[in-house]
Amino acid sequence: MTDQILLSPPDVGVLEETYLVEALRSGWVAPAGPSVTAFEQEIAERCGVAHAVATSSGTAALHLALMALGVGTGDLVAVPTLTFAATANAVAYTGAEPVFVDVDPHTGNIDPELLATLCTELERTGRRLGAVLPVDLYGRCADYDELLPLCDRYGVPVIEDAAEALGSTYRGRPAGSLGRAAVLSFNGNKIMTTSGGGMLLSDDAALADRCRYLSTQARQPVAHYEHVDIGYNYRLSNLLAALGRAQLQRLDGMIARRRTLRDGYAKLFAATDGVRLLGADDAGANCWLTSIVVDPTRTGWTAADLAGHLTGTSIETRPVFKPMHLQPVFAGARTTLSGVAQQLFEQGLTLPSGSALTDPAVRKVIDSITGFLEGRR
Repeated sequence: MTDQILLSPPDVGVLEETYLVEALRSGWVAPAGPSVTAFEQEIAERCGVAHAVATSSGTAALHLALMALGVGTGDLVAVPTLTFAATANAVAYTGAEPVFVDVDPHTGNIDPELLATLCTELERTGRRLGAVLPVDLYGRCADYDELLPLCDRYGVPVIEDAAEALGSTYRGRPAGSLGRAAVLSFNGNKIMTTSGGGMLLSDDAALADRCRYLSTQARQPVAHYEHVDIGYNYRLSNLLAALGRAQLQRLDGMIARRRTLRDGYAKLFAATDGVRLLGADDAGANCWLTSIVVDPTRTGWTAADLAGHLTGTSIETRPVFKPMHLQPVFAGARTTLSGVAQQLFEQGLTLPSGSALTDPAVRKVIDSITGFLEGRR
Protein backbone atom coordinates (compact mmCIF):
# COMPACT_ATOMS: atom_id res chain seq x y z
CA MET A 1 0.00 0.00 0.00
CA THR A 2 1.36 3.39 -1.00
CA ASP A 3 1.99 5.80 1.87
CA GLN A 4 -0.14 8.92 1.62
CA ILE A 5 1.56 12.28 1.29
CA LEU A 6 -0.06 14.49 3.91
CA LEU A 7 -0.90 18.17 3.77
CA SER A 8 1.11 19.33 6.79
CA PRO A 9 2.40 16.52 9.02
CA PRO A 10 4.34 17.22 12.23
CA ASP A 11 8.06 17.83 11.72
CA VAL A 12 9.81 16.32 14.76
CA GLY A 13 13.12 14.59 15.32
CA VAL A 14 16.02 13.98 17.67
CA LEU A 15 16.04 17.44 19.27
CA GLU A 16 12.39 17.13 20.28
CA GLU A 17 13.07 13.68 21.74
CA THR A 18 15.95 15.05 23.78
CA TYR A 19 13.87 17.90 25.25
CA LEU A 20 10.96 15.57 26.05
CA VAL A 21 13.13 12.99 27.80
CA GLU A 22 14.81 15.70 29.88
CA ALA A 23 11.42 17.07 30.94
CA LEU A 24 10.11 13.60 31.75
CA ARG A 25 13.14 12.75 33.86
CA SER A 26 12.81 16.04 35.73
CA GLY A 27 9.53 14.82 37.22
CA TRP A 28 7.60 17.83 35.95
CA VAL A 29 4.81 16.10 34.04
CA ALA A 30 1.84 18.26 35.13
CA PRO A 31 0.47 21.49 33.58
CA ALA A 32 3.17 23.51 35.33
CA GLY A 33 6.92 23.50 35.51
CA PRO A 34 10.16 25.01 34.21
CA SER A 35 9.54 24.10 30.56
CA VAL A 36 6.23 25.97 30.57
CA THR A 37 7.83 29.07 32.07
CA ALA A 38 10.76 28.96 29.66
CA PHE A 39 8.51 28.33 26.66
CA GLU A 40 6.36 31.33 27.53
CA GLN A 41 9.41 33.55 27.83
CA GLU A 42 10.90 32.33 24.55
CA ILE A 43 7.67 32.74 22.59
CA ALA A 44 7.12 36.21 24.06
CA GLU A 45 10.61 37.21 22.96
CA ARG A 46 10.13 35.74 19.49
CA CYS A 47 6.83 37.58 19.03
CA GLY A 48 8.01 40.86 20.53
CA VAL A 49 5.47 41.03 23.37
CA ALA A 50 5.84 41.41 27.11
CA HIS A 51 3.67 38.51 28.25
CA ALA A 52 2.74 35.00 27.11
CA VAL A 53 0.43 32.44 28.71
CA ALA A 54 0.75 28.83 27.52
CA THR A 55 -2.61 27.11 27.04
CA SER A 56 -4.02 23.72 26.14
CA SER A 57 -5.06 24.95 22.68
CA GLY A 58 -5.31 28.04 20.52
CA THR A 59 -9.08 27.89 20.99
CA ALA A 60 -8.61 28.08 24.76
CA ALA A 61 -6.39 31.14 24.31
CA LEU A 62 -9.09 32.83 22.18
CA HIS A 63 -11.72 32.09 24.81
CA LEU A 64 -9.54 33.52 27.57
CA ALA A 65 -8.70 36.67 25.58
CA LEU A 66 -12.36 37.37 24.90
CA MET A 67 -13.33 36.89 28.54
CA ALA A 68 -10.44 39.03 29.78
CA LEU A 69 -11.66 41.84 27.55
CA GLY A 70 -15.15 41.56 29.02
CA VAL A 71 -16.86 40.08 25.97
CA GLY A 72 -20.04 38.23 26.94
CA THR A 73 -23.73 37.70 26.40
CA GLY A 74 -25.31 40.33 24.18
CA ASP A 75 -22.03 41.42 22.58
CA LEU A 76 -21.21 41.24 18.89
CA VAL A 77 -17.74 40.15 17.69
CA ALA A 78 -16.56 40.57 14.09
CA VAL A 79 -14.98 37.43 12.65
CA PRO A 80 -13.79 36.85 9.08
CA THR A 81 -16.10 34.29 7.52
CA LEU A 82 -13.12 32.52 5.92
CA THR A 83 -11.58 30.82 8.93
CA PHE A 84 -11.54 27.60 10.93
CA ALA A 85 -14.52 27.05 13.23
CA ALA A 86 -12.46 27.64 16.39
CA THR A 87 -12.43 31.41 15.83
CA ALA A 88 -16.21 31.60 15.83
CA ASN A 89 -16.67 28.88 18.45
CA ALA A 90 -14.63 30.82 21.00
CA VAL A 91 -16.98 33.77 20.55
CA ALA A 92 -19.97 31.50 21.12
CA TYR A 93 -18.40 30.12 24.32
CA THR A 94 -18.69 33.57 25.90
CA GLY A 95 -22.35 33.95 24.98
CA ALA A 96 -21.50 36.66 22.45
CA GLU A 97 -22.61 36.55 18.82
CA PRO A 98 -20.16 36.30 15.90
CA VAL A 99 -20.79 38.62 12.97
CA PHE A 100 -19.20 37.20 9.83
CA VAL A 101 -17.37 39.63 7.58
CA ASP A 102 -16.24 38.77 4.07
CA VAL A 103 -12.65 38.85 2.90
CA ASP A 104 -10.20 40.38 0.48
CA PRO A 105 -10.02 38.34 -2.76
CA HIS A 106 -6.23 38.58 -2.97
CA THR A 107 -5.36 37.46 0.54
CA GLY A 108 -8.45 35.79 2.01
CA ASN A 109 -8.11 38.01 5.10
CA ILE A 110 -10.90 40.15 6.56
CA ASP A 111 -11.90 43.05 4.30
CA PRO A 112 -11.32 46.35 6.18
CA GLU A 113 -13.84 48.21 4.02
CA LEU A 114 -16.59 45.76 4.87
CA LEU A 115 -15.62 45.92 8.54
CA ALA A 116 -15.89 49.72 8.38
CA THR A 117 -19.36 49.36 6.85
CA LEU A 118 -20.38 47.06 9.71
CA CYS A 119 -19.05 49.47 12.35
CA THR A 120 -20.91 52.39 10.77
CA GLU A 121 -24.16 50.45 10.57
CA LEU A 122 -23.91 49.39 14.20
CA GLU A 123 -23.14 52.95 15.29
CA ARG A 124 -26.37 54.12 13.66
CA THR A 125 -28.30 51.72 15.90
CA GLY A 126 -26.41 52.73 19.04
CA ARG A 127 -24.29 49.58 19.18
CA ARG A 128 -20.66 48.73 18.71
CA LEU A 129 -18.58 45.60 18.46
CA GLY A 130 -17.21 43.99 21.62
CA ALA A 131 -14.10 42.92 19.71
CA VAL A 132 -12.69 42.24 16.25
CA LEU A 133 -10.94 38.91 15.61
CA PRO A 134 -8.88 39.20 12.40
CA VAL A 135 -7.34 35.91 11.28
CA ASP A 136 -3.87 35.75 9.72
CA LEU A 137 -5.05 33.25 7.12
CA TYR A 138 -2.63 30.45 6.23
CA GLY A 139 0.23 32.49 7.71
CA ARG A 140 -0.28 35.84 5.96
CA CYS A 141 -1.03 38.70 8.33
CA ALA A 142 -4.22 40.69 7.89
CA ASP A 143 -4.12 44.35 6.79
CA TYR A 144 -3.40 45.87 10.20
CA ASP A 145 -2.51 49.30 8.77
CA GLU A 146 -6.19 49.58 7.93
CA LEU A 147 -7.68 47.49 10.72
CA LEU A 148 -6.00 48.98 13.78
CA PRO A 149 -6.85 52.66 13.13
CA LEU A 150 -10.39 51.66 12.17
CA CYS A 151 -10.93 49.70 15.38
CA ASP A 152 -9.30 52.42 17.45
CA ARG A 153 -11.66 54.98 15.92
CA TYR A 154 -14.66 52.93 17.05
CA GLY A 155 -13.15 51.97 20.40
CA VAL A 156 -13.08 48.25 19.60
CA PRO A 157 -10.27 45.98 20.89
CA VAL A 158 -8.48 43.73 18.39
CA ILE A 159 -7.61 40.12 19.21
CA GLU A 160 -5.22 38.86 16.56
CA ASP A 161 -5.91 35.23 15.66
CA ALA A 162 -2.35 34.36 14.67
CA ALA A 163 -2.96 30.64 15.15
CA GLU A 164 -1.48 29.96 11.70
CA ALA A 165 1.08 32.73 11.61
CA LEU A 166 3.89 32.12 14.11
CA GLY A 167 7.09 33.37 12.51
CA SER A 168 5.29 35.67 10.06
CA THR A 169 5.81 39.43 10.06
CA TYR A 170 3.74 42.44 9.06
CA ARG A 171 5.82 45.44 7.96
CA GLY A 172 8.61 44.20 10.21
CA ARG A 173 6.40 43.49 13.24
CA PRO A 174 6.00 39.86 14.35
CA ALA A 175 2.65 38.15 14.05
CA GLY A 176 1.21 37.93 17.53
CA SER A 177 2.16 41.51 18.44
CA LEU A 178 -0.47 43.37 16.42
CA GLY A 179 -3.54 43.48 18.69
CA ARG A 180 -4.53 44.16 22.28
CA ALA A 181 -4.07 40.41 22.60
CA ALA A 182 -3.14 37.63 20.20
CA VAL A 183 -3.24 33.86 20.09
CA LEU A 184 -1.08 31.12 18.60
CA SER A 185 -1.86 27.47 17.94
CA PHE A 186 0.56 24.56 18.25
CA ASN A 187 -1.80 21.92 16.90
CA GLY A 188 -0.22 18.93 15.16
CA ASN A 189 -0.52 20.43 11.67
CA LYS A 190 0.75 23.92 12.47
CA ILE A 191 4.08 25.50 11.51
CA MET A 192 5.45 24.09 14.80
CA THR A 193 3.66 21.82 17.22
CA THR A 194 3.40 20.83 20.86
CA SER A 195 1.05 18.01 19.79
CA GLY A 196 -1.80 20.15 21.06
CA GLY A 197 -1.46 23.56 22.65
CA GLY A 198 -1.60 27.29 22.20
CA MET A 199 -0.42 30.60 23.58
CA LEU A 200 -2.01 33.89 24.54
CA LEU A 201 0.16 36.97 23.89
CA SER A 202 -0.20 40.55 25.11
CA ASP A 203 1.69 43.63 26.23
CA ASP A 204 -1.08 44.21 28.78
CA ALA A 205 0.11 42.73 32.09
CA ALA A 206 -3.34 42.86 33.71
CA LEU A 207 -4.94 41.07 30.75
CA ALA A 208 -2.27 38.35 30.75
CA ASP A 209 -2.58 37.88 34.51
CA ARG A 210 -6.35 37.54 34.21
CA CYS A 211 -5.99 34.91 31.50
CA ARG A 212 -3.41 32.97 33.50
CA TYR A 213 -5.71 33.05 36.54
CA LEU A 214 -8.76 31.84 34.58
CA SER A 215 -6.71 29.12 32.86
CA THR A 216 -5.85 27.49 36.22
CA GLN A 217 -9.46 26.98 37.39
CA ALA A 218 -9.47 30.51 38.85
CA ARG A 219 -7.84 29.22 42.01
CA GLN A 220 -7.17 31.85 44.68
CA PRO A 221 -3.60 32.13 46.06
CA VAL A 222 -4.33 30.48 49.40
CA ALA A 223 -3.35 27.14 50.95
CA HIS A 224 -6.76 25.53 50.40
CA TYR A 225 -8.87 25.45 47.24
CA GLU A 226 -10.74 28.75 47.10
CA HIS A 227 -12.69 30.02 44.07
CA VAL A 228 -14.62 33.23 43.51
CA ASP A 229 -14.81 32.93 39.70
CA ILE A 230 -15.61 30.18 37.23
CA GLY A 231 -12.28 28.97 35.86
CA TYR A 232 -11.02 26.61 33.20
CA ASN A 233 -8.48 23.81 32.91
CA TYR A 234 -6.63 25.52 30.07
CA ARG A 235 -2.92 25.29 30.97
CA LEU A 236 -0.30 23.56 28.84
CA SER A 237 1.54 20.48 30.10
CA ASN A 238 5.22 20.82 30.98
CA LEU A 239 6.03 17.88 28.67
CA LEU A 240 4.33 19.51 25.70
CA ALA A 241 6.05 22.80 26.47
CA ALA A 242 9.38 20.96 26.28
CA LEU A 243 8.43 19.73 22.81
CA GLY A 244 7.54 23.31 21.86
CA ARG A 245 10.88 24.65 23.04
CA ALA A 246 12.70 22.24 20.73
CA GLN A 247 10.39 23.10 17.84
CA LEU A 248 10.97 26.82 18.38
CA GLN A 249 14.71 26.32 17.93
CA ARG A 250 13.99 24.81 14.51
CA LEU A 251 11.25 27.24 13.46
CA ASP A 252 13.25 29.33 10.99
CA GLY A 253 14.43 26.24 9.16
CA MET A 254 10.90 24.87 8.96
CA ILE A 255 9.63 28.18 7.56
CA ALA A 256 12.42 28.21 4.97
CA ARG A 257 11.46 24.71 3.86
CA ARG A 258 7.81 25.69 3.44
CA ARG A 259 8.82 28.78 1.48
CA THR A 260 10.86 26.59 -0.86
CA LEU A 261 7.78 24.44 -1.43
CA ARG A 262 5.67 27.53 -2.15
CA ASP A 263 8.25 28.82 -4.62
CA GLY A 264 8.12 25.45 -6.37
CA TYR A 265 4.36 25.64 -6.73
CA ALA A 266 4.61 29.21 -8.02
CA LYS A 267 6.97 28.07 -10.79
CA LEU A 268 4.84 25.02 -11.55
CA PHE A 269 1.67 27.04 -12.15
CA ALA A 270 3.29 30.16 -13.62
CA ALA A 271 2.38 29.25 -17.20
CA THR A 272 -1.16 28.09 -16.40
CA ASP A 273 -3.70 30.76 -17.21
CA GLY A 274 -6.43 30.93 -14.59
CA VAL A 275 -4.43 29.66 -11.59
CA ARG A 276 -3.01 31.89 -8.88
CA LEU A 277 -1.54 31.33 -5.44
CA LEU A 278 -3.64 32.81 -2.65
CA GLY A 279 -1.84 35.69 -0.93
CA ALA A 280 1.56 34.32 -1.89
CA ASP A 281 3.34 37.58 -2.68
CA ASP A 282 3.98 38.45 0.99
CA ALA A 283 7.65 37.99 1.90
CA GLY A 284 6.72 38.17 5.59
CA ALA A 285 4.36 35.18 5.53
CA ASN A 286 5.48 31.93 7.13
CA CYS A 287 4.02 29.91 4.21
CA TRP A 288 2.18 27.59 6.58
CA LEU A 289 -0.12 26.36 3.83
CA THR A 290 -0.02 27.07 0.11
CA SER A 291 -3.38 27.33 -1.64
CA ILE A 292 -4.17 27.85 -5.28
CA VAL A 293 -7.29 29.52 -6.68
CA VAL A 294 -8.59 28.05 -9.95
CA ASP A 295 -10.79 29.96 -12.39
CA PRO A 296 -12.41 27.13 -14.34
CA THR A 297 -13.65 29.46 -17.08
CA ARG A 298 -10.00 30.00 -18.05
CA THR A 299 -8.40 26.66 -17.15
CA GLY A 300 -11.09 24.31 -18.41
CA TRP A 301 -10.80 22.33 -15.16
CA THR A 302 -11.72 22.88 -11.54
CA ALA A 303 -9.94 22.74 -8.21
CA ALA A 304 -11.99 19.63 -7.48
CA ASP A 305 -10.69 18.00 -10.66
CA LEU A 306 -7.09 18.47 -9.52
CA ALA A 307 -7.97 17.33 -6.00
CA GLY A 308 -9.49 14.15 -7.36
CA HIS A 309 -6.41 13.44 -9.47
CA LEU A 310 -4.06 13.94 -6.51
CA THR A 311 -6.23 11.81 -4.23
CA GLY A 312 -5.89 9.06 -6.80
CA THR A 313 -2.11 9.19 -6.38
CA SER A 314 -2.30 9.17 -2.55
CA ILE A 315 -1.66 12.91 -2.16
CA GLU A 316 -3.76 14.78 0.40
CA THR A 317 -5.31 18.13 -0.49
CA ARG A 318 -8.01 20.23 1.14
CA PRO A 319 -10.44 22.89 -0.07
CA VAL A 320 -9.96 26.38 1.28
CA PHE A 321 -11.99 26.81 4.49
CA LYS A 322 -15.74 26.60 4.03
CA PRO A 323 -17.00 30.05 5.13
CA MET A 324 -18.54 30.23 8.57
CA HIS A 325 -21.74 31.82 7.29
CA LEU A 326 -22.33 28.67 5.19
CA GLN A 327 -21.87 26.32 8.16
CA PRO A 328 -25.15 24.84 9.43
CA VAL A 329 -24.20 25.55 13.05
CA PHE A 330 -24.10 29.30 12.29
CA ALA A 331 -27.14 29.45 10.03
CA GLY A 332 -28.90 32.75 10.56
CA ALA A 333 -25.84 34.54 11.95
CA ARG A 334 -25.34 38.22 11.15
CA THR A 335 -23.16 38.84 8.11
CA THR A 336 -21.53 41.53 6.01
CA LEU A 337 -20.78 39.78 2.73
CA SER A 338 -19.39 40.37 -0.75
CA GLY A 339 -19.35 36.78 -2.01
CA VAL A 340 -15.55 36.53 -2.08
CA ALA A 341 -15.17 33.89 0.65
CA GLN A 342 -17.68 31.57 -0.99
CA GLN A 343 -15.87 31.94 -4.31
CA LEU A 344 -12.51 31.14 -2.68
CA PHE A 345 -14.06 28.07 -1.07
CA GLU A 346 -15.44 26.89 -4.40
CA GLN A 347 -12.26 27.62 -6.38
CA GLY A 348 -9.51 27.13 -3.79
CA LEU A 349 -7.33 24.09 -3.13
CA THR A 350 -4.64 23.70 -0.47
CA LEU A 351 -1.62 21.63 -1.47
CA PRO A 352 0.93 19.64 0.59
CA SER A 353 3.01 22.28 2.38
CA GLY A 354 4.69 20.63 5.36
CA SER A 355 8.35 21.10 6.21
CA ALA A 356 8.60 17.36 6.95
CA LEU A 357 7.92 16.45 3.31
CA THR A 358 10.92 14.60 1.89
CA ASP A 359 12.45 15.45 -1.46
CA PRO A 360 11.03 12.25 -3.03
CA ALA A 361 7.57 13.16 -1.70
CA VAL A 362 7.84 16.67 -3.13
CA ARG A 363 8.93 15.26 -6.51
CA LYS A 364 5.93 12.95 -6.49
CA VAL A 365 3.57 15.86 -5.85
CA ILE A 366 5.17 17.99 -8.57
CA ASP A 367 5.16 15.11 -11.05
CA SER A 368 1.52 14.32 -10.30
CA ILE A 369 0.43 17.92 -10.82
CA THR A 370 2.57 18.19 -13.95
CA GLY A 371 0.95 15.08 -15.38
CA PHE A 372 -2.50 16.49 -14.65
CA LEU A 373 -1.70 19.82 -16.30
CA GLU A 374 -0.22 18.18 -19.39
CA GLY A 375 -3.25 15.96 -19.71
CA ARG A 376 -5.54 18.99 -19.66
CA ARG A 377 -3.71 21.06 -22.24
